[in-house]
Amino acid sequence: MIVEADGGSRGNPGPAGYGAVVKDAETGAVLAESQDGLGIATNNVAEYTGLIAGLRAAAELGASTVDVRMDSKLVVEQMSGRWKIKHAALQPLALQARDLAARFERVRYEWIPRAQNAHADRLANEAMDTQAGKATNPAGAKARPAPAQNAPGATASATRWSGAQGRPTRMLLVRHGQTELSIDRRYSGRGDVALTEHGREQAAALAKRLAALPGLAAGGEAALIVSSPLTRARQTAQEIADAIGGRVETHQGLLETDFGAWEGLTFADAARQDPELHARWIRDTSVAAPGGESFDVVYDRVRGVRADLVAAHAGRTIVVVSHVTPIKSFLRLGLDAGPSLLFRMHLDLASLSIVEFYPDGNALVRLVNDVSHLS
Repeated sequence: MIVEADGGSRGNPGPAGYGAVVKDAETGAVLAESQDGLGIATNNVAEYTGLIAGLRAAAELGASTVDVRMDSKLVVEQMSGRWKIKHAALQPLALQARDLAARFERVRYEWIPRAQNAHADRLANEAMDTQAGKATNPAGAKARPAPAQNAPGATASATRWSGAQGRPTRMLLVRHGQTELSIDRRYSGRGDVALTEHGREQAAALAKRLAALPGLAAGGEAALIVSSPLTRARQTAQEIADAIGGRVETHQGLLETDFGAWEGLTFADAARQDPELHARWIRDTSVAAPGGESFDVVYDRVRGVRADLVAAHAGRTIVVVSHVTPIKSFLRLGLDAGPSLLFRMHLDLASLSIVEFYPDGNALVRLVNDVSHLS
């Protein structure tokens, strides 16, 4: 596949955005597009972010080899290994791009003139238009004059397919790290257990990854991490806050399912203790554990959390640190899927998923159960 990527900043640093497009190498057909605003950032940060978005999209499409084409000489030479990466802000982005590139059999980088990168350039400009709130191009910005508001394709690629309107609230959904109960795969609901040493290492690795992502701190506001009040989640959230310079809030609605009498038991233990009830519980989300709550109750609780967060943090990117069932419920809301999704989705410890909720009620799931930062 071919990845064409670009990014720019109106002010350098200034309101920034990126664009990326994935094409079939044989036919030139467009397979995927990605674009977004980055808050205040530099041209080079935006260009690297466009590369990361393009590589990630190619990986999701199953590409085995990728030709990257960009009009940024800096990014092409640095990713090809011919130039050193001296700027501290670019080093984590380059590392993330290399981690993504390692998923393919081969990645080749090629510099092309800007005229040959028009598609990605247009996407980046559209993202900058949205970011800046106006179609301007101050001195020092890399980008060309922006298209008119009614130009074809003037909305983000994701919204072209869904019809979503407005700027979404993007939630980076994080499952906490390892605990003593999770080692043996025991039901761990309201029991307030702490992270193991390995769990803290997992949280630190995830925090390092999030620290390299743009958009978590925007408009002069500190990055926001919203956490379940349980210790294992709060410890994970604090690792992230320390890495990105953010603040942690807790929300009761992010608690894990109450497993009642099954708390601390393994799957096999619970099945032996209550064979008929357990058999129904693993098939029917309306069935509750003895003395606990059903998955349907958790889903309704998470719907309320989603409404709270979208209302309070409209248009922002926030980190949400929680547990398996609440995170699956957020993804179910994003996919508008039925309850069987809960039984057909796996979430690893310290995993990252991403869902966006738009003010008009639309939603978009961008990532599910990514643990590349743990490898």
